[in-house]
Amino acid sequence: MNEAVREHVRQRAGLRCEYCQLAEEYSPVARLQIEHIRPRKHGGDDSLENLALACIDCNLRKGPNLSGIDPNAGSVVELFNPRQQVWSDHFAWDGPQVLGVTAVGRATIAVLGLNSLDRVQLRLALAETPRKPR
Repeated sequence: MNEAVREHVRQRAGLRCEYCQLAEEYSPVARLQIEHIRPRKHGGDDSLENLALACIDCNLRKGPNLSGIDPNAGSVVELFNPRQQVWSDHFAWDGPQVLGVTAVGRATIAVLGLNSLDRVQLRLALAETPRKPR
């Protein structure tokens, strides 16, 4: 994938993880990464429709997963797709916690560990900064 594609993905996402919404300027470990929504091992490609910007935590936890289990219903559902779905249709904020308002949201939160202790603590710390992240 060339640098122009990478930069397009980064700008389209507003330099924010498209899963947990962490802004790159607050990423404690590394620059946000280009993530394949449908991994190559499952037939995914480098097209713009298959690429998302993800923080290192979301990218590593998502890995090659395409689906997860909705903890409420116990059913298998596809994970959130930032190219085909709107974040606010599936997630909401409750302070530093991300809430899943749909089966897709709940499964994505579980697979990506969006409310792990370290991630919630980071959001709490960022809430205390003069320039609060979204």
